[in-house]
Amino acid sequence: METVYIDKNAGLVNDCRKGSRKAQFELYKLYERAMYSAALRIVNDEAEAEDVLQEAFLEAFTRIVDFRGDTTFGLWLKQIVINKSINYLRKRKAELVSLDGVDIADETHSDHQENEDRQAVEWKVEEVKAAMKLLPDGYRVVLTLYLFEGYDHEEIAHILKISENTSRSQLMRAKTKLKNNMEKKGARDGY
Repeated sequence: METVYIDKNAGLVNDCRKGSRKAQFELYKLYERAMYSAALRIVNDEAEAEDVLQEAFLEAFTRIVDFRGDTTFGLWLKQIVINKSINYLRKRKAELVSLDGVDIADETHSDHQENEDRQAVEWKVEEVKAAMKLLPDGYRVVLTLYLFEGYDHEEIAHILKISENTSRSQLMRAKTKLKNNMEKKGARDGY
């Protein structure tokens, strides 16, 4: 059985296809904050995130006739935002270090991982956001795509044009660096 997506904004999308500026504005208002947040988590620069947002909406409205409706408009738009964000990073020459051939231990089922996950839940959201801003671009992008955007390593590898092994190692290193940043901040703040 095929999955059917019901997009509650299908009427606005159809109006956009007909050239309605009002419908475009309505869609913009609906998705602007979420798409800006997604872009900001990746590019880590407010001005660039705003640029990404504008370019993504421009591309979406220009290519609206290509939108097939096999997913929601929001998911389609988010993919455009993520691709634009990654292109901005590439322009900045973000380098992801390839670790092909390096064996990375899989810790997904270890007690250590469970303790780290429990500890991560306890950290305050704003502290995590601040610590993420300190991560190098490569770490931050993989962490964002994996944890916040829900991509798996195969998808991240395809999007960033890196190997799955590199994606896994970047995620592991990002988590470690994020944890260290959080612990250092906690020690400075007397926690």
